Amino acid sequence: MKFLRSVFSRLFDSLLRHIELAPTSDRIILRTLFFIILFSGAVLVYNINHEYSTETPVRGGTLHEGIIGAPRFVNPVLASTRADHDMTALLFSGLMKINPNGELVPNLAESVTVSEDGLTYNVVLRKDIYFHDETPVTVRDVLFTLRLIQNPDLKSPLRGNWTGVTFEEISDSELNIVLEEAYAPFIENFTVGILPAHLWSSLPIEQVPFSQLNTEPIGAGAFKLAEARRDQSGVIQSYVLEAHQDIPNPSDIETLEVVFFETEAAIIQGLADGTLDASAYISNESLGLTLEHDNITVIREPLPRVFAVFFNQNKSVVLRDDAVREALSLVVDREEIIQETLFTQGVPINGPIAGTLSALESSEDSNESTDDRVAQAKQILQDAGWLENNQGRLEKEIDGNTETLRITLKTSNAPLFVSISTLLKRYFEEIGVEVTIDQFEQSDLLQGVIRPRDFEALLFGLDMNRSYDLYPFWHSSQKDDPGLNIAQYTNLTVDDLLEESRVATSSDARTQYRIEAATTIANEHPAIFLFQPYTTYVVDKDFVIPSMIGLAKPSDRFSNMSEWYTDSDELWNVFRQ
Repeated sequence: MKFLRSVFSRLFDSLLRHIELAPTSDRIILRTLFFIILFSGAVLVYNINHEYSTETPVRGGTLHEGIIGAPRFVNPVLASTRADHDMTALLFSGLMKINPNGELVPNLAESVTVSEDGLTYNVVLRKDIYFHDETPVTVRDVLFTLRLIQNPDLKSPLRGNWTGVTFEEISDSELNIVLEEAYAPFIENFTVGILPAHLWSSLPIEQVPFSQLNTEPIGAGAFKLAEARRDQSGVIQSYVLEAHQDIPNPSDIETLEVVFFETEAAIIQGLADGTLDASAYISNESLGLTLEHDNITVIREPLPRVFAVFFNQNKSVVLRDDAVREALSLVVDREEIIQETLFTQGVPINGPIAGTLSALESSEDSNESTDDRVAQAKQILQDAGWLENNQGRLEKEIDGNTETLRITLKTSNAPLFVSISTLLKRYFEEIGVEVTIDQFEQSDLLQGVIRPRDFEALLFGLDMNRSYDLYPFWHSSQKDDPGLNIAQYTNLTVDDLLEESRVATSSDARTQYRIEAATTIANEHPAIFLFQPYTTYVVDKDFVIPSMIGLAKPSDRFSNMSEWYTDSDELWNVFRQ
């Protein structure tokens, strides 16, 4: 269309010059006819263009991204902070990636084929992908990266995902990845970014964390580093990135400037004054401030993270009573928790599976009024033998002892958990439960409470994978540390279902096993399942971004940068490829 506009512009200028050369008596008539024809032609061209053309992205534009905290390890093997993961997602590519529909699809890999027994993953690499220094990506790079992750001396956060995995090099572009036992969700690990072996392999393992390549990286991602801007003390203030062209479907956004801030307030100000275009670091509390600006779009997507109150029945005789656990779950107003603590940025859940599988059948009815739920919960307790004593406290005879209905709830002292626990205390006290809340620093909570399982009730959030694999959290073999079955739940039927879900080759079968297991867990009330939080991305409306579905973590929003654009043109369909 730009070419056509140029042609019409030259034609317009030429006709005007000829009219001006005409006799004076004819000029008015010629001018009138000219502008009538011009107007009619413009209307005709507009209608034809509107009917037969499509808005098409063109390369250009700069996106200014705001992030809290400076990265330390822009390295997929060592990344630990959100800033690390965000930058790694931009600068590195894995064998697989998440597409806009939330599906895992080949990225550096041309194909990934799984054997019938689920033990061998045959990987064939593309031959048209290069690192940012124009070196081709080969099997050597893949093997180096994965073996580096496995090296116990490096202490990679990803090491557990690759324990016991072996490799068979077939050629420069093909390898087998072999498991000791089948595990269907294992393929999710194929999203890890691949390092260029020719730059890293000469470093002794003890020097890897200290390499300059950790902050000035070279990968094969959608963007490559053009400039690292530092302050006088050497701390990185921003990165200037350029679209990497030596990959299929490079980004139409030409430049990406990532600016690192210390506070959320600075990012909000940048969004307000237009110096920033986007950020995923706006808290739920502050989200309303950004929505006040007409130029802002908020994209939100549920993360596979489950917040719940986990019961330890080994520490509390009271909580061994299923009626107590059911009543406590029933009286919780999940919608209010989401409204008051997440500012609507979450999804209520009644079972251990988040996302599209969270709609489990349960006794909880979110449409019922608070008074109705309180009345039902009290009736459940009364029917189970919990009666008021002379002091108005609920008591019950259990194993020859008189037990008072009281619990101690332990949790983090982070603001979100403090707010949630305050609401929970109110709900529980409405049905006659005595509640004590103990709050801890996050590290103390992990070391002194969760790992030794030293709690009656624990308010905590569990990070799951995209497959919502329940095995690490609910299989009886995972009851003790370092297992993640913090409720120490045991059900042999559930164990069998979770084992089957791990090895089933059919996705439909895996889903069915998980749903059956999740339904059983929900009905036995080993925890009060609360909500699944959203991740939110605030972006200027000038940028067109596809849907973000099936994210495992916030940095996954960059998986499809090739689909993003800000500049566009109208192109006739006949000229589209």
